[in-house]
Amino acid sequence: PGWLLVTLLHFTFSYPVVVRVIVGALLDYKMEYEQASRTLGAPPFIASRTVTLSIIKPSLIAAFILAFSRSISETGATIMVAGAFENGPTFIWNMQEEFSKVNPSIYEGSIVFASFLLIAISCIIFGMIRIFGPKLKLPIRRVWPFLERKLSYSPAATARNTTTLIIFLAIVLIPSLFVALPAFQALFTDILPNAFFGRGELWGVYWQSLLLSYFLGAIATVINVIIGLPMAIVIARKTFGAWISTVLDVLVNIPLIVPSIALGVSLKFFWKETLVFVPEMWLLIFAHLAITYPYFVRSMSAAIERISLDLEDAAKTLGAKPLAVFRTITLPLTKYSILSGAVMVFTRSVSETGATKAVTTLQTAPLVIVNIVPKPDGSQVIPATFLDIGLACGFLMLFSFIILLALRLVVRGRGRY
Repeated sequence: PGWLLVTLLHFTFSYPVVVRVIVGALLDYKMEYEQASRTLGAPPFIASRTVTLSIIKPSLIAAFILAFSRSISETGATIMVAGAFENGPTFIWNMQEEFSKVNPSIYEGSIVFASFLLIAISCIIFGMIRIFGPKLKLPIRRVWPFLERKLSYSPAATARNTTTLIIFLAIVLIPSLFVALPAFQALFTDILPNAFFGRGELWGVYWQSLLLSYFLGAIATVINVIIGLPMAIVIARKTFGAWISTVLDVLVNIPLIVPSIALGVSLKFFWKETLVFVPEMWLLIFAHLAITYPYFVRSMSAAIERISLDLEDAAKTLGAKPLAVFRTITLPLTKYSILSGAVMVFTRSVSETGATKAVTTLQTAPLVIVNIVPKPDGSQVIPATFLDIGLACGFLMLFSFIILLALRLVVRGRGRY
């Protein structure tokens, strides 16, 4: 335990966010620009660096902000591997644990102040990125023909791709799947039929929680697309002016900065005070919407920002109404970013634990898995064996993979443009 494990953990958490945003940008990006550069004699590396990176720069900035926010707010897993190392969220958590046996009024002020500092400093950083990021000179105009031509050759490209795959497998994929390895052992025991038929205290609850997780993920995704798209347009097109757009862009990131369990407690108090008789299911949906909303807005605002205003202005000059401009120009040029944002929203909702635990007694699949993992004293909320835990994790990963793969195949089947 220590800073190295924390670094690897945060890299694992933030890696998919960066990849998803940039993949969406590259799929929306038209290769004709890069091909024109290569036709004029530019090697692939120079063409990618000078043409592609400059066009998708807003998405690179969005990916950085989302990854940075995800790292700042991560609490639960960080506590498990941090040891004596402390960052902002673990400091707040440790302070609360240390003073848990005394009157809360003694330490609550310190926790609120520490949380305020974390949010305030993060907002300042996001504001600076929002203001100065677009002004960053990317790409560097200088060209090194000999070196960059060498980097464009097949051996260099093969080495780059191989290194990328090794890093992905060794740091991201294999450690993430390691917890589900006991699922393969469970296939040859009576645990598998018990799981399929919902026998026992665990599996009857598990299947209901799994359906609830996917239901919440689907609801959060659909609603975020509906309510997040207008906000993304407001931010990207600076509808209310540049400064208001910058402020909104920073404020959208706040749910990402706050540790999810703290955000869940805040949402619970807010909605319970506002709507006394609000059902628990609504509380759960509101919590998941608040946590996932920034992922879609950030991804889409970057995608819309990449589209030249000249295209939209030309359509308006020819008499097209704003809705027609959006439907015929903006939507086709950002559809893959919409998909990437939707995937991030869905996966983040399905995996959410802290806020779910804070706002409701309803159990999603991640909460059930947390409850069957033995605590330091060996106790379990729901009795389960090591094979049960592995199989529960395996089912969650397998069904999520199938859903995302099916969505990907459906979208790919409709063609690139």
